[in-house]
Amino acid sequence: MSFSSNLVTTSHIILVMVFVFVRELGNKGRKEVFPPGPWSLPIVENLLQLGDHLYLTFMEMRKKYGDVFLIKLGMVPVLVVNGMEMVKEVLLRNGEHFSYVFNYGENWTLHKKIASNALRTFPKAETKSSTWSCLLEKHVIEEVSESGSFEPRGAITCAMANVVYTLCFGKMYDHSDEEFLRIVKTDHDLLKASSAANPADFIPYFRYLPLRIINAPQEFYHARNQAFILYYLLLFSLFILYQDHIQDITDALISACHNKYAVAKITILNDDEIISTVSDLIGAGFEIISTCIYWSFLYLIYYPEIQVKIQEEINGNTGMKSPRFEDRKILPYTEAFINEIFRHTSFLPFTIPHCTTADTTLNGCFIPRKTCTFINMYQVNHEETIWDNPNLLRPERFLNENRELNKNLIEKIFIFGMGIQKCLREKVARNEVFVFITTVLQQLTLKKCPVVKLDLTPTYGLVMKPKPYQL
Repeated sequence: MSFSSNLVTTSHIILVMVFVFVRELGNKGRKEVFPPGPWSLPIVENLLQLGDHLYLTFMEMRKKYGDVFLIKLGMVPVLVVNGMEMVKEVLLRNGEHFSYVFNYGENWTLHKKIASNALRTFPKAETKSSTWSCLLEKHVIEEVSESGSFEPRGAITCAMANVVYTLCFGKMYDHSDEEFLRIVKTDHDLLKASSAANPADFIPYFRYLPLRIINAPQEFYHARNQAFILYYLLLFSLFILYQDHIQDITDALISACHNKYAVAKITILNDDEIISTVSDLIGAGFEIISTCIYWSFLYLIYYPEIQVKIQEEINGNTGMKSPRFEDRKILPYTEAFINEIFRHTSFLPFTIPHCTTADTTLNGCFIPRKTCTFINMYQVNHEETIWDNPNLLRPERFLNENRELNKNLIEKIFIFGMGIQKCLREKVARNEVFVFITTVLQQLTLKKCPVVKLDLTPTYGLVMKPKPYQL
């Protein structure tokens, strides 16, 4: 029995050695220089070396392998990009070769143009009241006023979801509405399922197994889109009846596709693509904004002296007048705090995974076509050559000696992407966060519950959130 066991063990060792030898022999036969990277094990490769916080693991690996290195997650080679200069090379100077869109064709360009125009024009549409400057401002302030004193996570998520749904569909919900809560929960489940490591992403054969962790993201995505299809059919019918009355972003998309571009007889978005666009705007909309606000409130009760400074600035410049988007210009410390939240938390640690669309080179290394690429935004936001004491929360870093915003430094915050793939909702998101925070702090003072220890360690995921806390 012992002899048989030893024989099996010896056989396994020999097989592993042969596998490694053949792989190394194949690599030596190639002329291309590939990026450096850590030694890996057969089959699982580097999966067991990643730890609980991937972005921190990559920062440690960077110390040894540099800004650009290659790892293998199961059967998938992954290029990891760190450092501001290398990130600019990937997203700005070589953006078409590193993309989450595999074809920058006419349809993609039109898709982005239509969505961008809808986002730029409709949220700025004038209201019938002079109290607010535009529809977006009106919806955000109404949501904050409804909230009052609240437990933050649920109230913030529902408030931001309602703002986004109103802009997209022209309908505002009561926070207890079952249909509304079901849609919000579906979106939350989709994000949670997508945040979990999916074995099929790294070992493709697993996708044929009936495992919940593998199939859940697609199920939740389908459920969310089904809900949006019903809205779309209703809105399309109303648009046909009232073509001159654009009430929301979906109306704007339908109008652009079925009027202007149809007349020009060029490639247009079909109905499925419009639904997908609205779905992406909603998914990226309230989840990112609500997470930012949730982090902001945690930091405000963790650093009460910062909250006092913001409230003093609001009282000294706006009084009890409802904050407006234009007040961003006269509340520099508040703006500095929001930017420091973006940088310090880096709650979006990575961009959407990119993929090389053609054979290319980076940092003197050959990168084959279809190489999955992770871009470490967290590292860029904590790079010591850019940020003084990067682990310290200090809003003042964005203010000059005249207490004016340092716009050059703000532009180095890496949270909404850059180049042709930059997030379309950046300006809208910044406006929403500003009005929400200033309106709350104008009316309330946030305090932590007594004898409760606050924890600033994030819960890792596609969007990193704080651990639950009470106000």
